[in-house]
This record gives sequence, C-alpha cells and structure tokens, in this order.
Amino acid sequence: MDLQRNSLGLGRRPALVIVDMIKGFTDPACPLGSDCPEVVAANAILLEAFHDAGMPVYFTTVVYHEESQARVFRERIPSLNVLTPDSEWVQLDERLDRHSSDELVEKQWASAFHQTDLDRRLRARGVDSIVVTGLTTSGCVRATAVDGLQYDYRVVIPREAVGDRNARAHEANLFDLHAKYVDVMGLEELLPLLAAIARD
Repeated sequence: MDLQRNSLGLGRRPALVIVDMIKGFTDPACPLGSDCPEVVAANAILLEAFHDAGMPVYFTTVVYHEESQARVFRERIPSLNVLTPDSEWVQLDERLDRHSSDELVEKQWASAFHQTDLDRRLRARGVDSIVVTGLTTSGCVRATAVDGLQYDYRVVIPREAVGDRNARAHEANLFDLHAKYVDVMGLEELLPLLAAIARD
C-alpha cells in the first residue's frame, strides 16, 4: 500500500540541476554511455525555459583526478576510470546550450551533493527547490534527488528529461521516487509552472 503523500511542486526560486549529461553518458561509444536523444532533447527544452526565465542552472560532470577518489565506487564499476580530466567523456554534451551564467559542479560519487559545494551554491542564490534531470534515473539522478530532499529542497523530476540504460530500472525508480521523495511530472505540467513562477 502506498504512503499518503502531498504533492509539493516547486517553490518560488527553483533551479535546474542537470546531472551528468556528459559525452561519457550520452554517447554509446563510451562503455558508460547509451543512445538517448529524446532525453537530450527534453533537457534542451528545459534549459531554454530556465534561461528565458533567468533562473539558475547547474550542470554536473564526473571527473577523477587521482586513484584515491571514490576508490570503492570505481572498484565496483571499473568503466568509471575513463572519466579523467583529459578525456572527452567528461565534457558536456554539445547539444545542450550552456550559457556563461550556468554553473558546473564536478563530482566523484553518484549524488551531486556528496562532497561538493552544490548546497552552498544553491543557498547563496536563494534557491528553495530543484528540478533534477539527466542520467541515470536509477543512479546519479536518484542519488541527487534523494539528497536534495535531505537538504530540504522541494524536488521535481521531469519524466521525459531523465533516462537509464535499463527501462525497467527507469520505471521502477521513478515510481519509488514519486512515492516517497519527489514529484515526478511530465514536461506538459512542469513548463507552465515555470512560466507562472517567472511571471510572478
């Protein structure tokens, strides 16, 4: 039986957190990657909406500078070792139009909050809620979304703007996240909310 829950939506000052839309995850030539043009396209739509509204945007990438960083995680998933500073795989997907005002958060673990300064950056700009997108639903998106809640942000995940290598894992995690932690909604519902906040 599902828990009783309230839909919280967004606050008055939302930010977009685009998780790991880097070449290593969006290019199937990389051992970590998958072919997900529809996810890239949905992120491009959201990115334009946030830019048009003057709302803050944060991209994340994963980079390992030394062997000791996330040692156990990389031992578990050896393909992560391709994400080095000199690799093309850590670069943002060029199909996404990053503006000079968009911030980049470098991380080593699944969550964009874990051992990064993302929370401090969000607080400095008065952010009270986050839209979390990117790859993958069952991994870094989920970890970031749950941590977002644990840092007391309202969290929204737009269904079309997240993806996973495994379709069943994608659906199961969206179901579970919506049941306990975040509001999962479609772009057709989210975009009017953003437009209304921008008008206020």
